[in-house]
Amino acid sequence: MQRYFTDKLIDENNKIIISGEDAHHIIQVMRMSPGDQVYLVVENITYTSTIIEGSSKSVLLKVGNKLEQSNEMPVKVSIICGLPKGDKLELITQKATELGMHTLYPFEAKRSIVKWDKQKNEKKIVRLQKIAKEAAEQSHRSFVPHIHNPIDLNELLEISRTYDVKFVADEEDAKLEQRQKFAEQLKKVYDKKSILIVFGPEGGLDRSEIKTLLNNDFQPISLGPRILRTETAPLYALAAISYEYE
Repeated sequence: MQRYFTDKLIDENNKIIISGEDAHHIIQVMRMSPGDQVYLVVENITYTSTIIEGSSKSVLLKVGNKLEQSNEMPVKVSIICGLPKGDKLELITQKATELGMHTLYPFEAKRSIVKWDKQKNEKKIVRLQKIAKEAAEQSHRSFVPHIHNPIDLNELLEISRTYDVKFVADEEDAKLEQRQKFAEQLKKVYDKKSILIVFGPEGGLDRSEIKTLLNNDFQPISLGPRILRTETAPLYALAAISYEYE
């Protein structure tokens, strides 16, 4: 069944109205009609819902049973990635959402070539949030990752204080003959509830940034002997975490 997220609330008659693009998708794209069922996610809870009536502008649904099964990662994994070039951030947002990411923080690293125009920033975040929502629907999640505005190093450190485990992907660590396997590091944190991982932009993180992170309780990780692209590394890490936890 198709899945839709809504910020509307269920009324006292167990009915709900969804509108906008979701209504258009239900009626015009999926060609659904009264009696058809969809999954509806309300406040991170998934319900089976039946269409009562609708048009391309709004759809009235009867909310049914709550689904007890959760498809969410058992640990909250948030990604901080150095601002990349082109549409790479869109790719990271989409694929990382499918792989279970909880939150994404773009990072204005020293070596980030891209500098976001603050006047256009809001539109970019809206687009990324839409990509995350569509990816969450496609992958049958009950939570849409939150895409934040770009942060600097000081904001990164402040955010990191709320996480149980903090990793930084260090390409210099990957070049060492004796590397600590990422899987071994994950086995030590099974009892933790949240993980934060920092990835650099195309040029990698500056050594001063690495030093600052290590001085603030971040653990260096290497993702194998090969140097991964900035858009590949977060997906590798999420896949590895999913393998270990799920």
